[in-house]
Amino acid sequence: MAELILAIDIGTTSLKTAVFTLEGRKVASAIMEYSLLTPKLNIVESPCGIYMESVRACLATMEQLEGLHLQEIATIGFSVQSETLLFLDGDARPVRNAIVWMDNRAGEQAERLKERFGDELCYQVTGQVSFEACWPAAKVMWVRENEPEVWSRVRHILLLEDYMLYLFTGRFVSECSLLSSTEYWDIRTKEYWPEMLEYVGIDPAWLPQVIEPGELVGAILPEVAKDLGLSTQVQVSSGCMDQVAAAVGVGNIYPGFFSENIGASLAVCAPTKTLTYDPNRRMPVHYFAMPDTYMMHTFTTGGMCLRWFRDMFCRSEIEIQDSAGLDAYYLMDLEAAQVPPGSDGLLALPHLQGAMAPDVNLNAKAVFYGATLKHTKAHFIRSIMESLGYIICRNIETVSEMGLKISRIRTMGGGSKSDIWNQIKADITGRTLEITGCSQDAACLGAAILAGIAVGAFENVEAAVASMVRVEQCYRPHLEIHQRYMEQYEKYKILFSSLSPLYQLDAQPRSGQNIF
Repeated sequence: MAELILAIDIGTTSLKTAVFTLEGRKVASAIMEYSLLTPKLNIVESPCGIYMESVRACLATMEQLEGLHLQEIATIGFSVQSETLLFLDGDARPVRNAIVWMDNRAGEQAERLKERFGDELCYQVTGQVSFEACWPAAKVMWVRENEPEVWSRVRHILLLEDYMLYLFTGRFVSECSLLSSTEYWDIRTKEYWPEMLEYVGIDPAWLPQVIEPGELVGAILPEVAKDLGLSTQVQVSSGCMDQVAAAVGVGNIYPGFFSENIGASLAVCAPTKTLTYDPNRRMPVHYFAMPDTYMMHTFTTGGMCLRWFRDMFCRSEIEIQDSAGLDAYYLMDLEAAQVPPGSDGLLALPHLQGAMAPDVNLNAKAVFYGATLKHTKAHFIRSIMESLGYIICRNIETVSEMGLKISRIRTMGGGSKSDIWNQIKADITGRTLEITGCSQDAACLGAAILAGIAVGAFENVEAAVASMVRVEQCYRPHLEIHQRYMEQYEKYKILFSSLSPLYQLDAQPRSGQNIF
């Protein structure tokens, strides 16, 4: 029987499955989209059953449409969104919908956590730079205070990966990479934070056993195997947070490596072998894929800015796409390629939904600066691409100040499909940009790599990456262009800093009539 690994990547609005050989070849894949429940402002939930339903649908698709023999799957691994929270009763049945990571209902509770513990202690204990409404600690408080009937039945508090591992194996376990953003887990000791549990109201018995990413959890439950059409011999591995999995999936496992992922958001990751803090408390620290390793990780507005521009201002490109089948982004690439580096002085800030680390400003807005009569639509397209390059450069600059010297970049996500954008990022950062063979399936491949290690197919992560990850293309920086970009990059930083007072003014509530 072939030693196939099933990777399950559970995202915010879709679940993706992919099956790999031990050499990293993708045999089959499928994706199932689902909708979120957003009944009120700041509330984002999901039915707990949608995730296993999506796994079932994806497996059926791979079997029926791609000819996959499900009985050949030997191992299962996971890549999962962080922070999504589930509450179960004594019979391990959900007592309410899952609270999705982007839910921000717990603002008042987060403020009380700041007052009680302080953001500096939060950073030292958890690696997260501040207490925020999106993190699980504040959400647990909200449920306890606002849903007493629900709270009275709670006997298990799980993250989404924990829940899936329970459904597959019957064990309650949680791994460190997802726990590191709960704000009730101590990244230094790899144990739950007792003072936080007491304050929030969590009984330690309600929390799962802590294990490492890529650790064998156990055999699949026979009834689950039968339901999904899998062998009862399948072994199930713990996985990791999706951005950790994606970093592993492109081979970003060594100090000096850096990965960037431009999808709807821009996510960046830099691994380190030591627990390293930012003295300015700008860069969050997360637990990484290997035991006692860590990762500088943050995200901000990414490809959604280019998508917004396409939808609002590129109707002709969309019409050509609809009539001739040429992708609108490809046509936008051709236009951007006609514009010189630096976009003839046009500078974009792409912050359509605020800015995150290292320059956190949730009130930040998008800006185009320096526009003149000579600037065309092509200039605006290229300036957006360059602005994401400046954010990548800003994050590299920040982790370098922390002592992490970055020598090469691995790219993934939708943005990695663009040759012009990849060259722009290489020229701005002054570093070689590398694309691997599975850059569009990086999170799934990372989950498969960890699962392979868990069942002993590989000795360690390095051996698994050597077998399953291959660099297929490199973009080397042009040093003369890099120097030109550095002038524009300095303007980018000055512009962002100069606008901060205006962003703050916009955030303040107004009284009386609008004076404008």
